[in-house]
Amino acid sequence: QVQLVESGGGSVEAGGSLKLSCAASGLPLSSCRIGWFRQAPGKQRELLSRIWGAGATSYADSVKGRYIISQDNAKNTVYLQMNNLQTEDTAVYYCAADCGARRTWGQGTQVTVSA
Repeated sequence: QVQLVESGGGSVEAGGSLKLSCAASGLPLSSCRIGWFRQAPGKQRELLSRIWGAGATSYADSVKGRYIISQDNAKNTVYLQMNNLQTEDTAVYYCAADCGARRTWGQGTQVTVSA
């Protein structure tokens, strides 16, 4: 069973950038489809981006052009580069792995964007 740990969250001013990491163990990331999600207080969890296979990617319209998902198979880690952050990006960010029929979640990392 894959295990995921998110890191890289923190506080940043609007217009700034952060890079989140999702470190996996138990299975190689290349065998799974990895997604980044976020959830703000009082809101539904939102799918932001996915990466799978040899590096195919998808993005939600809300982050397209600002966020970049990538993977480093040698480190068994998926990244989310977040640029031009805005206050509405404030949320807990989660990664999830779909390695078969089952989905595994990380514990989340807080991102706070100030005006």
